[in-house]
Amino acid sequence: MTWSSFDSWIIVIGFLAAASCSLPGCYLVLRRMSLMGDAISHAVLPGLAIAFLLTSSRASWPMFLGAVVTGVLTAVLTQGIQRLGRVEATAALGIVFTTLFALGLILLRMAADKVDLDPDCVLYGAIELTPLDVVSIGGIDLPRAAIVNGLMLVLNTLFIIIFYKELKVSSFDPQLATTLGINAELIHLMLMGMVAATVVAAFESVGSILVIAMIVVPGAVGYLLTDRLGLMLILSVVVAAGCAVLGYLGARAADTVTAGMMAVVAGGIFLLALLASPRYGIISSALTNLQLSVRIAQQDALAMLYRVEELTQRGAMATGHVREALNLSPLMGYFTLGGLQRRGMVAQRGAEYWLTNLGRIEARGMVRTHRLWESYLARVLEMPLDHVHLSAERLEHATDLDLQRRLSERLGSPATDPHGQKIPSEDS
Repeated sequence: MTWSSFDSWIIVIGFLAAASCSLPGCYLVLRRMSLMGDAISHAVLPGLAIAFLLTSSRASWPMFLGAVVTGVLTAVLTQGIQRLGRVEATAALGIVFTTLFALGLILLRMAADKVDLDPDCVLYGAIELTPLDVVSIGGIDLPRAAIVNGLMLVLNTLFIIIFYKELKVSSFDPQLATTLGINAELIHLMLMGMVAATVVAAFESVGSILVIAMIVVPGAVGYLLTDRLGLMLILSVVVAAGCAVLGYLGARAADTVTAGMMAVVAGGIFLLALLASPRYGIISSALTNLQLSVRIAQQDALAMLYRVEELTQRGAMATGHVREALNLSPLMGYFTLGGLQRRGMVAQRGAEYWLTNLGRIEARGMVRTHRLWESYLARVLEMPLDHVHLSAERLEHATDLDLQRRLSERLGSPATDPHGQKIPSEDS
């Protein structure tokens, strides 16, 4: 596979467009307004068409002005319909952007006969051809798309640096921003204007489909991977770079559209983040839930063996009986009893499990907590006796030693629970 400066420029332009979209996209994700990026990317079409009809050219400044005006108009109309029409935000947004988008398509068709305009280019982009449209600067020929998108990336970066505090506070808590003297409404409109200008800057080179993907996906990936805004912004730019490089290489390998492949790569990166995010990923969440389930099952097993020991003075149960009593699957039974055995909480003798001294101490604390909760629920909250067991069983797993002592003090250190069973002492 031969490589030339033409290929390098396609990747550079793809990165500049994706990165410039990803920065404002982070704030849309934080504000739970990701659909606004999609809406603006469609709703700016009337502004573009009107600029074409008025100027009969594709000059950048009329296009930017038309896009910014319609982008801000989209946000204003959405908020106005939501407030005055008493409809939810997504419904108001859907009404505004579909209407403006349809109007834009009609105007584009009208303008297409009068100016050099390709609606498909606006929708799908032509990033493969962007290195052919060059501008000479200081005797150096540079692709116009690289200059436009690079300038947009610089402007977005400067905007975020200058208004970092205002954007951060108004994104997380608009009411607090107003209290601090920050005009959250103005910041919101400025952000919408930035989104609109960014969309238009990337329209011709990568098209609206990739613009939507880059506004939403890099920010969403950053949101999954970190809770820090600064790092989220950096990660979104890194994701944008990955989409540009891998998307172009994949498009060349598959002989397909570059912008489409970049969007597909963005989806793949998001899927990886969704699966493998250390804190919010599906795998980590599943492992956390499994660990919690095993911990609860182990505590229930210890408490059950302790109660058996109270009744029989023997305190031994067969493996199958333990699994059956706790309703554990064979695999969960292995994790539960095997884990207790490895921790030295239980000992296996033949087909039976016994409490060790260490396990007996742990089990006594669980039983003590359970019976204190039963006492509290029955005596303080006056719950019926046949309702306290299940509630206490849930609460005992979330009770630490400090809360256990406070329960005992609140109840006056009772000796028995409401069922007449002895409450083990803390140090017995």
